[in-house]
Amino acid sequence: MDNPVRKLGEDLALFYSVAKWFLLALVAGLLVGGTAAFFLRLLDLGEALVGARPLHLRCLLLPLGLLTSAMLVFKLAPEAKGHGTEKVIEAVHQRAGRISLSVIPVKLLATVITLSVGGSAGKEGPCAQIGAGITSALASVLRFKDEDRKKLVVCGISAGFAAIFGTPVAGAIFGIEVLFIGQMLYDVMLPSFVSGIVAYHTATLLGVSYPSQTLYVIPDISGSYLLWALAAGCFFGVVALLHIEILGLTERLFDEKPIRPWLKPLIGGGILLAATALFGPLYLGLGTKTIEAALAGASIPPLAFLLKSLLTGVTLSCGGSGGIVTPTLFVGATSGALFASLTGLDPRFCSALGLTSVLAGAANTPIAATIMAVELFGSKVAPLAALASIVAFVICGHRSVYPSQILARPKAGIFLLGEPLPVSEASLRHRTTNLLLVRLWYYGKRIFKGGRSFGR
Repeated sequence: MDNPVRKLGEDLALFYSVAKWFLLALVAGLLVGGTAAFFLRLLDLGEALVGARPLHLRCLLLPLGLLTSAMLVFKLAPEAKGHGTEKVIEAVHQRAGRISLSVIPVKLLATVITLSVGGSAGKEGPCAQIGAGITSALASVLRFKDEDRKKLVVCGISAGFAAIFGTPVAGAIFGIEVLFIGQMLYDVMLPSFVSGIVAYHTATLLGVSYPSQTLYVIPDISGSYLLWALAAGCFFGVVALLHIEILGLTERLFDEKPIRPWLKPLIGGGILLAATALFGPLYLGLGTKTIEAALAGASIPPLAFLLKSLLTGVTLSCGGSGGIVTPTLFVGATSGALFASLTGLDPRFCSALGLTSVLAGAANTPIAATIMAVELFGSKVAPLAALASIVAFVICGHRSVYPSQILARPKAGIFLLGEPLPVSEASLRHRTTNLLLVRLWYYGKRIFKGGRSFGR
């Protein structure tokens, strides 16, 4: 029989933990939501100032802006280099969530400059890194141990994602799903939800507005549409794989070439200007207007998703600052338009599926992507979005736009994992007895031998 005193002690301990983390997440949500609102206002101001300049001056500002951004990061806060979420994941796994306070102003300013002049990047990664920096500083003030610091930093990631995209539940899940492949931190779920919801409402109260994307073209669930969702998941999984490889290739090219740090952003800016001269300004900046156009069923160039991947890779590799999720949503929505043109399905529906499925595959976050689809497009899309997202997640394999993600569990039982390691370093081997070809060979030999015996 259970000891009632011990049970009461457990209940009181749980109550204390819930109260403690509720209050901490509330503070984190308020701080990150307010900072996100300030960041978005500053970004709008920067884009308006650059957009008002003559065309020839805007062309000059692009490489100069990338150079300014790169030098800010290089001189003042090297931790702020690249896309923010990757650096936060790295900090959680390798430094117990410790993030320098200098990252916050440098990342904010560098990202505003990069995006304002037309750099092809996103806004969620910097906000996640800024949010994580704020919560890491809060943990230092409160003298938290490493485990509690990491929890608070995860709350910062969730709050930043929720405040930027206006998806509080998806933001909360993203923060706890993005750290590992095949594992979730359930003990951080409550504070992540609280911080995400509070950050979203704080940003809303401070004047941030989010576009409504409710779809009215979602088909009823049927056998044929389940098959189409399965096919779409396979297609978007391949698109996510291409997106990851293109980003990785551009990063390697810029890193491996013996180019001076100040010259890289000028070369990157020249590539962006050349692409703009050839293909138009569609691929510069955040690209939110193109995402909205794809979701509205407008005509989209067939290879828009590949060009966006390439120019995003160039922007981030040459020294620009920004996130990776918004470009990934661009890649997903525009590849959805291509899938619709190939299959004859409604382009609005396919773009919505692509937007979330490519995110699920590239970031290894199928649950967050599915919930994001529901928050953006309505609950009716949930079954088809879930199927496409999970299939894309599996098809993409053990790769990620975040190389510091820890591979905790393989995506299929056919693989064996030695030990949990960053996805860029993890080593997998096959369970040979489960390989399809081996089994077919084994049964084929038995049938063949049996047939010969029967013939005799």
